[in-house]
Amino acid sequence: MRVPNSLVATLFEPAWDLYDRSIRLRTLRAMRLTQWDTPDVIRARQEADLRTIIAHAAATCPYYRDAWAAAGIDPAAIRTVADLARLPILSKDDIRQNQDGLISSRHRKQDLRKAKTGGSTGVSLEVFCDEPGIQQRAAAALRSDEWSGWRLGQPMAAVWGNPPVARTLKNKLRATLKDRIIYLDTMRIDEPALERFLAEWKRMRPGLLFGHAHSLFILAEYLRDHGKTLDPRGIVATSMMLLEAERRVIEAACGVPVTNRYGCEEVSLIACECEQHRGLHLNADHVITEFLRDDGTPCAPGQDGRLVVTELVNFGQPLIRYELGDRGVPSDRACPCGRGLPLMEQVTGRTADFLWAEGGFRVQGISIIENTLTKLPGIRQMQVVQDEPMCLIVHLVPGPGWGDDVAAELVATLRGIMGQGMVIDLRPTDRIPQEKNGKYRFTICRVASN
Repeated sequence: MRVPNSLVATLFEPAWDLYDRSIRLRTLRAMRLTQWDTPDVIRARQEADLRTIIAHAAATCPYYRDAWAAAGIDPAAIRTVADLARLPILSKDDIRQNQDGLISSRHRKQDLRKAKTGGSTGVSLEVFCDEPGIQQRAAAALRSDEWSGWRLGQPMAAVWGNPPVARTLKNKLRATLKDRIIYLDTMRIDEPALERFLAEWKRMRPGLLFGHAHSLFILAEYLRDHGKTLDPRGIVATSMMLLEAERRVIEAACGVPVTNRYGCEEVSLIACECEQHRGLHLNADHVITEFLRDDGTPCAPGQDGRLVVTELVNFGQPLIRYELGDRGVPSDRACPCGRGLPLMEQVTGRTADFLWAEGGFRVQGISIIENTLTKLPGIRQMQVVQDEPMCLIVHLVPGPGWGDDVAAELVATLRGIMGQGMVIDLRPTDRIPQEKNGKYRFTICRVASN
């Protein structure tokens, strides 16, 4: 039985929130309105929330209390976004080494929701969030889903790794009456899995196609090569860099624009494109995002820098000036959509996905891919791994047009970017596997410094 979308939106979604005593939909309704506030109003609200979370962290989190006292910092003096620069950066190692000290004394660790991320280095990181914070994060994700054209109550299709399995009666009811999500498991995208997914699509008629950017591209390639299409109301690509060449293939296969979204396990949504697709709106309601040069000073608009975030809705384990390990470009433009939420131009990559060139400087991994994979014929997939300073291992899946001439051009292009002395080890393969979480990484650097 197919449940009408209107019934899900007006009955089952609100009833579920009422049953769970959730503030998710209440927050969503508020966020639909506040997104149109002026930048000054949004900044004032953000800074009021900042003062609240700073006071909470200083009073209830031993790590912050001790670290700030040792640095001679008065938490009461942190009143604006600019004042954040006085506080030390919180690193992933700081979280690993001070897990309990970062938990608020007003919360029990066992009552918090745990998230675990493998991280770009393969070393796991556990973070925790209180339940109201989880619900507010979910509301922000729903609002950005709506920017794609999807509407609350419509089913979803997720191209995602390790999809959840409903085992309890409650979860089965939720999957049937509320969530209604079909999955294409990115851990194994083969023809039978793709055909099963397309059959489920015809049955469910999802309004949103959601997933890892490169995995969406693989699905779109299959659709293109087999003369098939999908008809979602919206597409949201997340979890990894969205290449412009891949965006075009996905849009051609589905007939609607791709909405690029950026977030992480630690704080959830950070930024998302709106229907204008002219940069990504920062989730200023819940997160303060700083763009820092390598010397720690703020970036100018248009300048690539380190991403550092302060989450405003997690009172269980506040993350204040947390360095993500990603890089991005801030913007001072106003979006023609009229929303007051600030923009970032783009995410430029993860620090661990930059590669070291022969001259000792870093090269964006995404730039390498854009100058090889998307320009040379005969390469279906490619992944560049740097385990040693002067050697690149290139895993690639050959396609029509691959041959010795393309291989020679690929080597020449890589050496032109990375240095003539760089050893290029080409390793053709039938398939490049995803990470354990189902994501796909274009470049992997295991060299700490050069």
